[in-house]
Amino acid sequence: MRKSVHVAVAGSLVLALGACSSGGGSGSGASADEISYWLWDSNQVPAYQACADAFTAKNPDVSVKIEQFAWDDYWTKLTASFVGGSGPDVFVDHLSKYGEFAAQGQIVPLDDLVERDAVDTSVYADGLVDPWRYADGSLYGLPKDWDTTAFFYDEQLVADAGYTAEDLWAADWNPDDGGTFEEIVAHLTVDAHGVRGDEPGFDASDVAVYGLGINPNFEETGQMQWANFTGTLEWDYLDENPWGTRYNFDDPEFQKAVDWFYGLADKGFAPAAGVFSEETLTQIGSGRVAMGTNGSWATGSFKSLDGIKVGIAPGPVGPTGERASLFNGVADSISASSQKQDAAWEWVAFLGSTECQDIVAEHAVVFPAIPSSADKALAAFDAKGWDVSAFFSYREEGRTFLPPITVRAGEVNAIASVAFEDIALGNADSSSLTAANEQINAVLED
Repeated sequence: MRKSVHVAVAGSLVLALGACSSGGGSGSGASADEISYWLWDSNQVPAYQACADAFTAKNPDVSVKIEQFAWDDYWTKLTASFVGGSGPDVFVDHLSKYGEFAAQGQIVPLDDLVERDAVDTSVYADGLVDPWRYADGSLYGLPKDWDTTAFFYDEQLVADAGYTAEDLWAADWNPDDGGTFEEIVAHLTVDAHGVRGDEPGFDASDVAVYGLGINPNFEETGQMQWANFTGTLEWDYLDENPWGTRYNFDDPEFQKAVDWFYGLADKGFAPAAGVFSEETLTQIGSGRVAMGTNGSWATGSFKSLDGIKVGIAPGPVGPTGERASLFNGVADSISASSQKQDAAWEWVAFLGSTECQDIVAEHAVVFPAIPSSADKALAAFDAKGWDVSAFFSYREEGRTFLPPITVRAGEVNAIASVAFEDIALGNADSSSLTAANEQINAVLED
């Protein structure tokens, strides 16, 4: 059953997780009164430009130059900028990435600045601050928002298949036969002759509409692929999270779930690797995919698809009796190479303030980290007629869990991404993850 999202956000966000001196020119080439700020989500640029305008109005001697890069390019450029000393003054950081930056001294610990300026970190929703404390206890980011993932779907294709929103919300899943979730996916699939995936004569080699889209994102978190499913198992990425030293990709139940997930393509219910080069937003927008997972941050993009009315359902209930989603709260970090760290800190503090987060809330693009601002975001989503309750359902009906937070995350992802892509391409089955897991653990033990 669908539950109302209109509860006190301060309560609904108590998420179960178990997610210097100023000087001359910056390495980014900015002018003396300008700091650079990098982010990856183009949908959020207008909201943060509005924050930047408000910040400069309060601090006339400092302006903010916002630069946006797509997700993959973002991390490549950021890493290269650290090596070359040309990084941004401030950038949006990610829980699965920042440990490596902290270990290498590329970002600034904020504890002394927080204490000096009496910044009240208790204003953020429970569970958002502590993951930003490195293994040594130092704080490296002030929370800006939080997200979960759910299933966006083409309402017309779902209705044509005889399903309702309530059917999607009631779906269950298991790694043996896929549960009612796979039944729905199979029936949503239609071949070029109009035969559905669960009907006799279905041609898996000539599919017109796939029941489930698969994002081409092969990462160790699985956030955009299999995490909504594996999160419903008695399984977690690490022996402890954050700062664990052993991954659990060798777990038999996890491997069974991975085989099930990528095996949907073999049945014709999902596109094989390489059929689509873009995420589920483009796939559903093409009319060739009925539903697919994506993050709460993408709501506006899905709702803006031309000619397609999109609904949102949470992940299915799994073997543990719960539905589940990876929970991520991004934050803003200061580059250690910045020559304008006083101004950079003022900007970070403003980004983490109620004033900025209220501005962001008005744009109905993400859920801010401060509960009162999140309330305002909900009102903004409601004003647009967008039901976003699916993203809160994990708190009400299931669990949320952190992405894997470790040192040497880049090396870990390099191994894991190749292993998962090989499975998707049919070059290996999930038992190959045991060898990859050994490689990853060796990296973490080194």
